[in-house]
Amino acid sequence: MSAQLALDVRNLSVSFPMRGRDADGRRRRLLAVDDVSFSVARGKTLGIVGESGSGKTTAAMAVARLVPKMAGSIIIDGTDFGALDTEALRRARQRVQIIFQDPYSSLNPRLRAADIVREPLIYAGATSRTEQDRIIDELFEAVGLRPEQKALFPHQFSGGQRQRIGIARALSTRPSLIICDEPVSALDVAVQAQILNLLKSLQAQFGLTYLFISHDLGVVQHMCDDIAVMYMGQFMEYANRESFFAAPRHPYSEALLDAVPTIEVGAQATGGKLVDGAIPDLTKPQTGCRFASRCPHVAAGCEDSVPLLDVWPGTSDHQLACYRAAEFAAS
Repeated sequence: MSAQLALDVRNLSVSFPMRGRDADGRRRRLLAVDDVSFSVARGKTLGIVGESGSGKTTAAMAVARLVPKMAGSIIIDGTDFGALDTEALRRARQRVQIIFQDPYSSLNPRLRAADIVREPLIYAGATSRTEQDRIIDELFEAVGLRPEQKALFPHQFSGGQRQRIGIARALSTRPSLIICDEPVSALDVAVQAQILNLLKSLQAQFGLTYLFISHDLGVVQHMCDDIAVMYMGQFMEYANRESFFAAPRHPYSEALLDAVPTIEVGAQATGGKLVDGAIPDLTKPQTGCRFASRCPHVAAGCEDSVPLLDVWPGTSDHQLACYRAAEFAAS
């Protein structure tokens, strides 16, 4: 792995057991993540975006070893994180921290704010109590919380303040990777902007690396250096921010952007469902493009085999999983 990569994931697949059995008598399984590869350079942010149920959070939780992977490798700072077990995994967990979606349920209501931030340091086991107190003081200042708030319980904070505690907790062990799982979706719009700007500021201050999970393309555009668009367990498009938002090329990406609400005068109201069509049953083998049943440009061959990510003609790194890519490029 390149020394510049904080995270390198190759051919990751995740499946979950389901009730019932298939025609061959085997236990049914839902293939939530299907052979995806991605990487994040140190100090950068990769955004994985898609509708609810697309598999983006499952992929991130597999990176953190919170759900088991079926196949693939997870390399963090040159270490095969996916192969670690027992004590080695416990020691390595400090390299990956998570900022969760819901600041109300992700904090232990019985602990004071300072002890919530202290917990990862205790599990890491490499710092004294005095050093832990110093780190906590530094992080409270960094996330915009006052020193006297260290003694308060979670219910005494607003939603935005609770998320600041969650951010401080994630930073406490100086992780190689921070997974941001929809970190502002449960907050008011005005507070969302504050938290996003804080995350950007902390990234610049500490050189943080983010894997950012979101369904909100506006948030992704503000936060991310690279974008991976996920649908039904697979990547449809993978590009840098400038290339993606200048010209999204996959029909699913176009549908996501068309569904973003707008307040422009005279603009057609959007923001409802994306496009009509059946969603594939991921408990059954898939023979073609996942998006074929909903794609307005579906053609012969789209349902026969699964398209793989390939570089868009005329670009160096804008990748597309679409059989009609060359046709779209020509037009």
